[in-house]
Amino acid sequence: MSDPVLDVDEAVFDVVDSIPPGRVTTYGAIGRLIGIGPRRVARALSSGGGGAVPWYRVVRADGSAAEPVRVEQLARLAAEGVPMRSGRVDLRAVGWPD
Repeated sequence: MSDPVLDVDEAVFDVVDSIPPGRVTTYGAIGRLIGIGPRRVARALSSGGGGAVPWYRVVRADGSAAEPVRVEQLARLAAEGVPMRSGRVDLRAVGWPD
């Protein structure tokens, strides 16, 4: 018997793992792809298993990073060449999926 919570987490991790380097998506976009809300996506990524996928490629709808991980997230994205303006990702330039 499977655990529905773990199944949702795994679906989130699968989507996040498929985001190409240099591209970024939002919690809401992932939620729409798998049929859950953006807060549920965030909860999955903040759990222990989120560290195994490129969690830093997921930002808020306005392109900003969540405060607890902001510095690390923006540094990782900058290392991948992700364009930013005023500390926010330019989702028009690098948003995924197209």
